[in-house]
Amino acid sequence: MMKRKPLTVRQKAKIEADLADAYDFDPRDPMFGLSAAEMSGPKLKRRTVLRLMAASGTLTAAHLMTGLGSVGTARADGHAGGTLTCGWSGVGEIQTLDPAQINQVLQFQISSNVLSGLMHINADLVAEGDLAESWTVSDDGTEYTFKLHEGVKFHNGDTMDADDVLFTYNRSKDPDQSIHARVLNNVASLEKVDAYTVRFKLKKAQASFLTKALERSSGRAMTIVSRGALNSMSPSDYGLKPVGTGPFRVTFHELGQGVVLERFDGYYDPERPKLDKVIIKPISAAEPLAAAMEAGDIQLIGGNPIAPELIDRFLANPDLVVDEKPGPGFQSLWMNPWHEHMKVTDFNKPLDELMKEKGFKVRLAIAKALDRNRYLKQAQFGRGTAAYGTINPAMGYYYDEALAETSAQSFDVKEAQRLLAEAGYPNGEGLPTLKLITTPSGRRESQVVASILKRNLNIDIELLTKEFSVGIEDFDTMNWDLRRAGSGGDYDPDDGLVDWMQSSSKFNGRKRDESKYPFGYFSDTEADALIDEQSATADIEKRRELVQKANKITSDKVACAFLFHPSNILVHHKSVNYPAISRIPGLVDLDRVTLS
Repeated sequence: MMKRKPLTVRQKAKIEADLADAYDFDPRDPMFGLSAAEMSGPKLKRRTVLRLMAASGTLTAAHLMTGLGSVGTARADGHAGGTLTCGWSGVGEIQTLDPAQINQVLQFQISSNVLSGLMHINADLVAEGDLAESWTVSDDGTEYTFKLHEGVKFHNGDTMDADDVLFTYNRSKDPDQSIHARVLNNVASLEKVDAYTVRFKLKKAQASFLTKALERSSGRAMTIVSRGALNSMSPSDYGLKPVGTGPFRVTFHELGQGVVLERFDGYYDPERPKLDKVIIKPISAAEPLAAAMEAGDIQLIGGNPIAPELIDRFLANPDLVVDEKPGPGFQSLWMNPWHEHMKVTDFNKPLDELMKEKGFKVRLAIAKALDRNRYLKQAQFGRGTAAYGTINPAMGYYYDEALAETSAQSFDVKEAQRLLAEAGYPNGEGLPTLKLITTPSGRRESQVVASILKRNLNIDIELLTKEFSVGIEDFDTMNWDLRRAGSGGDYDPDDGLVDWMQSSSKFNGRKRDESKYPFGYFSDTEADALIDEQSATADIEKRRELVQKANKITSDKVACAFLFHPSNILVHHKSVNYPAISRIPGLVDLDRVTLS
């Protein structure tokens, strides 16, 4: 079990000094106080990465505590080889591993072991070249020239070169082929300099470019795919068995049955991977997951967040290691604005006008009746932070602690009851039972949500338990009343705002019948404009102002009832040696893992 010792005075002083240095730059400077040499690689220095994180607004003291004061149970040194069996929590099937279509953390946790990007970032917050051997940056920060590793092979034997980078770029920027096209909006062009050199030209300097656009996992837009494989495989087949250049190759993938990864002997780093094979089993329910872990049938848990009722149970087990870190994401109770009793056909009105509408009053009543502290205590066993927007504490500078008090969603039972009565449903009377879609692993905590709303508003909620793949289809087509869902791997405001809170966001009813539903779950032109502006703003103070203003609009106008920001918890058996360099919140990188 992992525990954290109190920080020493020297460690605290070091964190304060690093924070002060990271934020010591002129926001008007397109290079954020860094030289072109400091921005170039094969590897960025830690100070440079901290400065870039500060310029993106995502650096907090919590990031600087990585590795400080941590102690763990001593374990024997690992050895190469062997098979690691993993349980992927809260999911019945792994739908796709095609980075252009991945819409779940549990999917890119796997693809990060199979496909490569130009960049990857390790747990020490150091951006490293992956397929990029080195790179240089222009003095104004708008041109990035990458020299690729030569001799890198795809799993099918093809040689990876600049044409694969261009192929990936052209595929990813096409919204008909990739749900992540907007990540590349700031790229003006990509050119092939020679067979192993490419040059990106940006519209303006972007502090988050190396990690937001080029990182192989959470970025996904420029996770490099094989043009040769995609020319011979259907997109669905590629989604099952993507051909990449990563440390493992997919040798088995059947929906509902899981995924098998095997060591790719042709990987460009001969020291990795350490394991021979990784077996990934989807396990949707909490108790079977716990039983498999305790029996030794699985040795590591990935996938969706582990059911909170299991954490203390795992902590009490001396054979297990439980590692907890702040989680970058948000979770919400979504309310369909096209539902007869929660209807809002136009969010483009001042809040005081929306407050006159019955459907909006019901939505706001539900959001204000959510006792988030009770929820965290009962459903998450005290782990997590109450949420009032998509911008989570891991985003540091952009996170608005005051939103809990200033948001129209702030907890107020009496006001919630008054709003519901004004909407024509005093004490919940006359409001029909609302159906809440949840996953099997999320059923218990969804019962807590239902219980809180019954207690505070006398609303009846029926739980509909569906596998994620079925529930997301309903969500995408707007065939739902309520849904419990959210996001993970959100390190930049674009992850929470661009991906979720714009009219054209990739999760916003993207498969709906547009003749019936002009928008999905939310649409506000002011928020759209603010989100576009913040995404292209390099001035951190200006960007923070835009981010927080957009975030407050989505909160006040109840894009959803925001619930909580979760913790990130990794559980594995003591026989699994999971190195600190691979412990990146939200990811499960297995290329350096060994067994003892």
